[in-house]
Amino acid sequence: MPRLTHDRTTWLAYSQLALWGFFLYGFGPVVPLLRDEQGTSAAVAGLHSTAIAVGALLGGALFAPVARRIGRGRSAWLGLAGVAVGVTGFGTLRPLPATLAAVVVIATFGMMVISGVNVVLTAHHGPTAPAALTEANAACAGMGILAPLLIGATVDAGLGWRPVMAVEVGLIALLTLAALTFRVRPPATSPAVSVPAVSAEHAVPAVASRVGEPAVAPAGVPAGAGRARGGLPRPYWIAWVLMAVTGSIEVCLSLWTADVLRSHAGLGAGAASAAVAAIVGGMFLGRLAGGRAALRYRPVPLLLVALAVSLTGFAVFWVASVGWLAVTGLVVLGLGNALHYPLAISIALAVAGPAADKAAGWSSYSMGVGFGIAPVALGWVADGVGPHPAFLLLPGFIATAALLTLRLGRALRPDDHDRHDERQAGVSRRAQPATSHISV
Repeated sequence: MPRLTHDRTTWLAYSQLALWGFFLYGFGPVVPLLRDEQGTSAAVAGLHSTAIAVGALLGGALFAPVARRIGRGRSAWLGLAGVAVGVTGFGTLRPLPATLAAVVVIATFGMMVISGVNVVLTAHHGPTAPAALTEANAACAGMGILAPLLIGATVDAGLGWRPVMAVEVGLIALLTLAALTFRVRPPATSPAVSVPAVSAEHAVPAVASRVGEPAVAPAGVPAGAGRARGGLPRPYWIAWVLMAVTGSIEVCLSLWTADVLRSHAGLGAGAASAAVAAIVGGMFLGRLAGGRAALRYRPVPLLLVALAVSLTGFAVFWVASVGWLAVTGLVVLGLGNALHYPLAISIALAVAGPAADKAAGWSSYSMGVGFGIAPVALGWVADGVGPHPAFLLLPGFIATAALLTLRLGRALRPDDHDRHDERQAGVSRRAQPATSHISV
């Protein structure tokens, strides 16, 4: 079993993603409170998620050129600085157009943080990248537990949710000071250096390329899959759609779970906001365990298991009419959700090979699609039938994600013709050094 090492670069990347998680997982409980404050409907309040989607599209477009110019590590720092500016505006401005604009700014720079951390860890850890990405997302979820709890506490104390935004800005400042004090610098790897391509038994054999040269196309991509869309292979685009669907699950839960807890489980506003931490707590535990599991098991079967756990947790949550049982279901749901994004993004970046920067930027668009459409659709349905029945959209998302995962597994499995071609090319390929590889 490969061993994951933790150096200063790794801990810095984990911390950067954790600070994004503090805002992201606190944002969901804020939306119903902001809706009450601004006097809007659920569908209009859901436009704040659409604002995240717009920011994700902008951040995805900006990341690759910015990373080429200043480097991946510095791009993540630039992202955190932008998040701090946007959060300051979000916490101080009150009109709907102003809060929507602030969320666009936050999401634009937040996507740069996510993309920067993903490609830094993928390049830095090679064959153990799925485990590193899972642990990074565990750190993200771990900090995300605190935000709903703090929001619930400040709401119950009569202070509202806005002081928690000041906490986010303060944490970003503290991390910056710590990095300067301990001289933790961005990794020296150039943005032009290729990320190790995927290779594995039962998966995508790959051949290394020299730095700056294009990698040989992964043999596990079926002949004819092609790279027509931006030079990225077919399995990447399946993983891209999968990330959009699983992102829809996560954002709908983040934004509207508190409403269901208030209307169906009888919790008050502060308690319902704090109870959203149950999902994030489950995700934190799932990612801690998932980091080890990702070293032992292939991502596709592991992702199918995670989706099954999510469906089980949702069933418990949806049928519960008392708070403790609903919260128990949310913990189980979080355990399953924990591995959706880390496994999907690790596959996507691995099959992209040297196009990892481009792949990371495009992955932001998938999150934009999920964040932009699903919450507004759920809010529109909730305005008509109520939040609890509207949540029945989520099992449909989970089933769709499972079908996409099965399709991804087939796309990563070489067919007999590909194996014949691989044997014919074996002599020339053995002449080249092999890269580190990731099992999918």
